[in-house]
Amino acid sequence: MIHVRRNPAGEIIAASRQAPEDGEFGWETVDAADPALAAFGSDLMAQANPLSASDLGFVRVLEDVIDLLIARGVILFTDLPPAAQDKLMERRNTRAGLTARLSLLDDRDGLI
Repeated sequence: MIHVRRNPAGEIIAASRQAPEDGEFGWETVDAADPALAAFGSDLMAQANPLSASDLGFVRVLEDVIDLLIARGVILFTDLPPAAQDKLMERRNTRAGLTARLSLLDDRDGLI
């Protein structure tokens, strides 16, 4: 469990793995999977490393460049190291699953 402090707006402003000292008020316990805790951690990382905010977008660009190089026959998928092949396949499968679930348009008659 993680111990957090919130501001008056309910946003997490501090987090600790260590339980608060006896008599320290304003701390609550949350599950490590709490979305507000994840957002707090992301904000901290973005402040610590300004490049981290653009990393996810850059990964998508790299995926697209690799796909383009493969489609044009510049490289073969099998030219990539096995670990890179595994990562690309994992992301392709995840993206395909998300696309199928998040599709808002029906090719036959417009909106579903």
